[in-house]
Amino acid sequence: MWRLRGRVLPWAVAAALGLVVLLAARFGAVPVGLDDWLAPLGAETPGAGAHVLWHLRLPRIVFALLVGAGLGLGGALTQALFRNPLADPGLLGVSSGAACAAAMVIVLFAGIELPLPPAWRPYVLPVAAFCGALLVVFALDRLARRITPGSVAGLLLCGLAINAVAASLIGLATYLATDEQLRSLSFWTLGSLAGASWALAGLFVAVMLPALWQALRLSQALNALALGEVAAAHVGIEVQRLRGRVIVLVALVCALAVAWCGMIGFVGLIAPHLARTLAGSDQRRVLVLAPLIGAGLLLLADTLARTLAMPAEIPVGIFTALLGGPFFVAMLRGAMRRQGGVA
Repeated sequence: MWRLRGRVLPWAVAAALGLVVLLAARFGAVPVGLDDWLAPLGAETPGAGAHVLWHLRLPRIVFALLVGAGLGLGGALTQALFRNPLADPGLLGVSSGAACAAAMVIVLFAGIELPLPPAWRPYVLPVAAFCGALLVVFALDRLARRITPGSVAGLLLCGLAINAVAASLIGLATYLATDEQLRSLSFWTLGSLAGASWALAGLFVAVMLPALWQALRLSQALNALALGEVAAAHVGIEVQRLRGRVIVLVALVCALAVAWCGMIGFVGLIAPHLARTLAGSDQRRVLVLAPLIGAGLLLLADTLARTLAMPAEIPVGIFTALLGGPFFVAMLRGAMRRQGGVA
């Protein structure tokens, strides 16, 4: 029965995700019908609905799915690395570190002609965001093992401190920024998928598929790590090498999302929790379900963000925070209750 459930569950989640995709494609400022879906097959010139669907809405839907999958995967890997269901790249400062590095590049290197080929210049911000995220994850890994081993509160306080430092640096960048730079910085802090395109979606596919494949290869080792570092070492796991690979994966997927979408919080917290609720703690299942659930959550939030205040658009980070804040409080209360009132 459990084996059957394990096989059917990913397909059930994928079917629910497909329903969310159809709803996201249907609703928007410009109505879309069945004829707009079939427009590329017809000989007539596509109408406004078909143009919006194929050139604006579908790229954004695919982009939202990929970013949400990346956030869900990053959250699942972070929780497996720290063996803590409250670990999240946003709460622990990973996203803030990426955004801080990107903000510093926007402000401090404005007007400076970097000695790079023109084709490489669009990737300066993602590389900076990756370096910021990587630095934060390395710092958290050291703090979690040496200063606050096994403490939920200690880990969250470390994340709070990192978020505070990153927020202060982003505030400094905001103070020094010009009006044009302020618009870019507001994008980073609130989060948006408005810059989606087919080319950008292709870039995310090129990164996400190898990252997911690598994460699934590590799933058995992460299951062993859940028993503790000593137990994992006894069954032949190279713990330090495993930690290093997971750290790079988390930094990569989080930095990629932050670099082009800004800070979108709580998806990496909620998606792995729902995956474990549905399929148990086996990382072979969690690392498949968490990206699917994360993709659906972000697409649903983005659909609400662009439809509730039409023709204006609400930053998607606001919706994920409204959903994730109460969810995090409920999880924190549950964790404190399991630890006898002391996190």
